[in-house]
Amino acid sequence: MNAEEASRVAGAVLDEVGRAVIADRRFLATVLTGVVAGGHVLLEDVPGTGKTLTARSLAGSLDLSFKRIQFTPDLLPGDITGSNVYDEGAGEFEFAPGPVFANVVLADEINRAPPKTQAALLEAMGEKQVSVDGETYSLPEPFFVIATQNPVEQEGTFGLPEAQRDRFTVKTAIGYPDRDGERELLDRRADRSASIPEVSRVVEGDRVTELRAVPESVRVADAVRDYVVDLGRQTRTDDRVDVGVSPRGIQHLFEVARAFAAIQGREYVVPDDVKRMLQPVFAHRLVLTAEAEIEGATAEDVVTDVASAVPVPSMDG
Repeated sequence: MNAEEASRVAGAVLDEVGRAVIADRRFLATVLTGVVAGGHVLLEDVPGTGKTLTARSLAGSLDLSFKRIQFTPDLLPGDITGSNVYDEGAGEFEFAPGPVFANVVLADEINRAPPKTQAALLEAMGEKQVSVDGETYSLPEPFFVIATQNPVEQEGTFGLPEAQRDRFTVKTAIGYPDRDGERELLDRRADRSASIPEVSRVVEGDRVTELRAVPESVRVADAVRDYVVDLGRQTRTDDRVDVGVSPRGIQHLFEVARAFAAIQGREYVVPDDVKRMLQPVFAHRLVLTAEAEIEGATAEDVVTDVASAVPVPSMDG
């Protein structure tokens, strides 16, 4: 699969998901870009905005297996990874895979579980495997997590640990639908014949790996590579920032910029690709100082200022 074909597939996926999910196409494109980049996606918004439907619809359009894990305060790590269960007939323990064994795993309301349980996903997200009682089990390929979380101001939520936030390639928010969108939701509710459209398969599941390989062939000029590095390093010099973007975060920006270029049908990255994905990749990785938070600063403000401070490279020649 080349960039031109990847762009056609991506456009068809966005069209198909957009039939079911009432959301801005830019939001859907950000989610798909994170997936094509080979990463995991974090969705943050208030309940009832369509985060779960987005994940389910994306899996359906890509013809991938889907599992949903509802995170709750009493959820245990073994409830995610699986555990060894005694088989009386065989007289031995056998591994019973948990819901993490799927191509697309929806970790719903991930910040409603305590940090220890949230951390059970870390190995799966980073290594695409889980370890149970000393044995290692590989996860399906492709594998990616779409996690949803409610704002931390919501009662009964826990902030994600810094190490786990860094595992998510992009973070974005669906937002409230516009007036026409909310009216359509009412019409679907009132008329059972106008229920949520069924999402059709756009591409066979075994070709999703090919789609995710396309960004590897997308060219990134030296000047743009320097630009990516300089943006990440600039976050560490801001007085409002206690912990800036990690080297992993810089690598993720590089990967996401290539993925975004690919789904635009280009075989090369331009600076605008980097700028387009800067907020989704960087903002959730920043830890602000207590003073900055008291003064009302946000991570998004810092990323905006970082983008203004770092010169955009010229692509002439």
